[in-house]
Amino acid sequence: MRTVVYPGSFDPPTNGHLDVIQRASRLFDRVVVAVARNNNKTPLFSPDERKELIKESVSELANVDVDVFEGLLIDYVTKQNCNIVIRGIRAVSDFEFEFQMALMNRKLNEKIETLFMMPRASYSFLSSHLVKEIASLGGDVSTFVSETTSKALVTKLRKVS
Repeated sequence: MRTVVYPGSFDPPTNGHLDVIQRASRLFDRVVVAVARNNNKTPLFSPDERKELIKESVSELANVDVDVFEGLLIDYVTKQNCNIVIRGIRAVSDFEFEFQMALMNRKLNEKIETLFMMPRASYSFLSSHLVKEIASLGGDVSTFVSETTSKALVTKLRKVS
């Protein structure tokens, strides 16, 4: 069984993230979407909220699991009996950082491979940061995220303000 891990903060999950998940689900037997718990960041949504948003958004994909992890990605990947990591790249600016991460992960465990996937061109400009900014200013983000995530953003931002 070919398993791949797709890690990220997914705060919030965008249609670009969902596009990569859907395409990966056609290429691999099992896709584990791994929501990173990072204590150095202050996300809008908790890791469990992000996990649920993704689960609801990909519920029709039987071979996709969603989990929360913290610590080294390579340790998590190994625990999943996997040796492949998918990273999404939107633009050249993403590549440099992702390339460094892939090389560091390879240095820590040479058995783990990193595959870069680009979302559809129509999602190449999307970022969670931009989606949060637009939503916080009252803009409509329904074309950038799932309906579930759009509603969750509105609800969350009402509570924050």
